[in-house]
Amino acid sequence: MKAVVLGAAGGIGQPLSLLLKANHAVTELALYDIVNSPGVAVDLSHIATPAKVEGFLPPDDGLKKALTGASVVVIPAGIPRKPGMTRDDLFKINAGIVRDLATGIATTAPKAFVLVISNPVNSTVPIVAEVFKKHGVFDPKRLFGVTTLDVVRASTFVSEILGDRSLSPSVSVPVVGGHSGVTIVPLLSQSSHSLPASLDATALDGLINRIQFGGDEVVKAKDGAGSATLSMAYAGAEFAGKVIRAIKGEKGIITPTFVNLTSDKTGGDALKKELGKDLEYFSARVELGVDGVTKIHGLGKITPAENVLVQAALPELSANIEKGVAFVEVPKL
Repeated sequence: MKAVVLGAAGGIGQPLSLLLKANHAVTELALYDIVNSPGVAVDLSHIATPAKVEGFLPPDDGLKKALTGASVVVIPAGIPRKPGMTRDDLFKINAGIVRDLATGIATTAPKAFVLVISNPVNSTVPIVAEVFKKHGVFDPKRLFGVTTLDVVRASTFVSEILGDRSLSPSVSVPVVGGHSGVTIVPLLSQSSHSLPASLDATALDGLINRIQFGGDEVVKAKDGAGSATLSMAYAGAEFAGKVIRAIKGEKGIITPTFVNLTSDKTGGDALKKELGKDLEYFSARVELGVDGVTKIHGLGKITPAENVLVQAALPELSANIEKGVAFVEVPKL
């Protein structure tokens, strides 16, 4: 089980690499970045877990060497969000980075499971898909946008409202839609732990807003020194761990992730019907298997207020997706 981290020396990449090194199912760990990845690799290589760790830089076909034989590729590469910067502002820089890395994956490890963390996820996942299509290697079942941080935040914030942080690992809240602002839709009515009956509409709206804009909370608190890197690394490792378990044959793993809806045509078509919109991508509860996406689950029973949130998410989500697709279609200057 070879895992590869592209952007391994950055704020997300280093703690993510550490957590993957701590995963005993990983036997090889390749770290790639434009700087510092060999040093990070040597540091991690001293940890007493099975994975052999190597670090690579761009010279001497470093990207190709890192990706050769990859089972799972996680992409946290790119610049972080800074105060006053929207996810859309990130697009201009991160889109090019992701496109070039996707080209490397398409030519060296086309069968790998690809997990995209680089923001804006609503656009970068379509970018990877379009690059793969150009190379004739696109398999929608093997491409995932990592939206797990939204799920992790929902679990944490609900447990806080319940007054018992020890519940957070067991609190499960489906979060659907996309991975930015209003496209993030927590289905709190489906929470494994019911919210207090005393929670009024204002408090509920505040909880939803905090889940949707939790990243802004971190950016503000770090005061210009970065964005949500540690919690994102944790979420990325959690999702990667689930994909690895599924590849190894574990059944019944269902988790929200941003996928191409053709990855399960039956489930995807049913979801589009629920949404009332013909979207290419959506973050839904997805069952994982040895080949990646096994089943896309529908929204299930949602409240009228949640339906309003879903409908409010669709225009921005659709525009984000189209922006990613168009980026690859435009000839590189």
